[in-house]
Amino acid sequence: MELRRRAVGPWSMNAYALVCPETRASVLVDPGDDPETLEAMLSGTRPAAILVTHAHPDHIGALVEMRRRLQVPVMAHGGGAVQADQQLFGGERLAVGRRHLRVHAAPGHTADQLCFGVEDRPDVIVGDTIFDGGPGKTWSAEDFQTTLTTLRRVVLSWSDDTVCHPGHGAAFRLGDVRPAVERFLAKDHGRFCGDATWEM
Repeated sequence: MELRRRAVGPWSMNAYALVCPETRASVLVDPGDDPETLEAMLSGTRPAAILVTHAHPDHIGALVEMRRRLQVPVMAHGGGAVQADQQLFGGERLAVGRRHLRVHAAPGHTADQLCFGVEDRPDVIVGDTIFDGGPGKTWSAEDFQTTLTTLRRVVLSWSDDTVCHPGHGAAFRLGDVRPAVERFLAKDHGRFCGDATWEM
C-alpha cells in the first residue's frame, strides 16, 4: 500500500493518505487543515473514507470541508467526539481496495485515540500515541497511567521493524526507541501528567 504524507496547519500536523496500488482506492487520515493540500495529496486516487486517529482540533480542523468535498464516510472511534458515519474499535480490519488496515485502540493522550496499521508493510499511523522522543501529552495522572498501559500492551507488541508515522514530526523505527521506552516504563512516575520524554 502506498503511503503519502503532508504537514498541514499551524501546528504542522501530519495528514496521511493510504492508497491501494491495484485499485487506486484511498483513505485520508486526519484532515487537520489546508483542504487544497489534502485534496492534492489524494490526486490520482479514488477516496473511499476519512479516518480519524483522535478528535483534537489540529487533527480534524478540515474534517467538515473534506467530508463535503469527497462525499465519503467518516470513520472514528466508537463513542468518540467525532460525528462518525462508522464507529471503529480496536481489532477491526478495514479494506482499502484489495489491501487492509488493522485498527488498534490506543487510549491515553485521548480516550478515543486509534492507530492504523498497514497489513502488507510494517507501517502504523500512530496519531499522537507515541513520538520519537516520548509519548503523547496527557492531562491527568489517570490518562498518563492509561498511556503506560497502551505502550506496554499495544505499541511494544509490534515488531522492531514497525515504522511509526506520528501526528507531528518524522517517522521512526520502533526498534530504535524500544530500549528507551522500556526504561521509561520501568520507572515509577508517581502522579505525573503532561509532556513526557523517554529520558524522564
